[in-house]
Amino acid sequence: MSVYLHQARITLRLALPMVVGQVSQMLLGVVDSVMIGRLGAVPLAASAFVGGVFMLFFMVGVGLLLPVAVLVSREHGAGKTHDVAQWLQQGTVLAVLAGLAEVGLMLALWSVSSHLGQPPEVLAEAGPFYGLIAVSLLPAMLFQVFRQYAEALGHPWTPMALMLGGVALNVGLNWVLIYGNLGAPALGLEGAGWATLAARVAVLAAIIVWLRRTAAFRGVWPAAWLRWPRAGRLRVMAGLGGPAAAMFFMEVGAFMAATLIMGWLGAEALAAHQIALSCAGFMFMFPLGLSMAVGMRLAKAAGEGRHDLLRPIAGGALAMGWAIMCVSSVVFALFGAELARGFVDEPGVIVLATRLLVVAAIFQLFDAAQVIGAGALRGLADVRVPTMITFVAYWVLAIPCAYGLGLHTSLGAVGVWTGLAIGLGVAAVLLAIRFWQLTRTLLPTSKPTPLG
Repeated sequence: MSVYLHQARITLRLALPMVVGQVSQMLLGVVDSVMIGRLGAVPLAASAFVGGVFMLFFMVGVGLLLPVAVLVSREHGAGKTHDVAQWLQQGTVLAVLAGLAEVGLMLALWSVSSHLGQPPEVLAEAGPFYGLIAVSLLPAMLFQVFRQYAEALGHPWTPMALMLGGVALNVGLNWVLIYGNLGAPALGLEGAGWATLAARVAVLAAIIVWLRRTAAFRGVWPAAWLRWPRAGRLRVMAGLGGPAAAMFFMEVGAFMAATLIMGWLGAEALAAHQIALSCAGFMFMFPLGLSMAVGMRLAKAAGEGRHDLLRPIAGGALAMGWAIMCVSSVVFALFGAELARGFVDEPGVIVLATRLLVVAAIFQLFDAAQVIGAGALRGLADVRVPTMITFVAYWVLAIPCAYGLGLHTSLGAVGVWTGLAIGLGVAAVLLAIRFWQLTRTLLPTSKPTPLG
């Protein structure tokens, strides 16, 4: 137990700025929801639809780029500084290519949005906001590359501070552009889109300037950026990141599908869903940050041949994740109404959001376990089996249950979230079993699992 506690402390030191960084990323959406909610239920529902689509594409991008942290950590642990720089350069190439493709796909999706069964008044409100948030995907993904590079090399605090600065900038610009303060036009929901885009571009520019001017990165900074992509390295990244992106797609896609189902239930259900999802998503950033730290630490331990540390590292992180989520579960269950009133003043939305937060209080524990388990397996370059597990959990179980309980029982919106909880629970159990079986075969004297 002392070994597990010791490893938990080490993981926490690495994860804390990552957690704050992830929370800051989520805060951009939460701040938008709170400030947009003052405009009414329809604008809030429109931001829920746009936010759900954005998170689907963004989390796919995050999964695709996660190998940057894993590979930089592994090469850094092995002392291969030249390869560290190469992974940053290739990761940037991948982010640009994937980011442009995702922006195009997100914009193309808008052309069929009228066929998704959403309330017409919601889609009418969402248009300009949707386009601006789609464009902000590219700077958001590029920031992830440079941030993971810095964190993997042991410099996580500045990216965290930059993200917090981005949140503050977003709040200020929202105040000016949504409500028309300081002589600016009151752009409403569109103003929130401009604010978010500006904040993401500013944060990306700031982290590049910091990395370029910091002496600690000079020995591991790429000598040239305009270089043809190396197919071998991109294949390795795709081999790790592709399944990770698929896992995120299946999980976030399940929540996006739930958002569509909520839209079928009406604007009020969609607005309540956005409130509960903002709260649950905010807390999810804590175990997600732990998951990223665990992946880096396990990759580094594997690179050093320290397989005796694999279970203590993962187990300590899981205990921390559960402790955090237990606290938030109590808050959601007891103070759900107060949280909902912070977003909107409409009584029907508040009552429904409060009921959804009670379900969120339960499924958060499963959510923490499954994301930390997936991160641990990713650090060991085990991605194919976890991808199959998430497919079964979310698309064979969660979505059919959410559809059936939400549309064909009296539970309505609560039934949709109950279905999601079922999928998260199954994923958590199966990923834990997979990690236990895999680490049982890795004896302390065995060689690290090869990449690719």
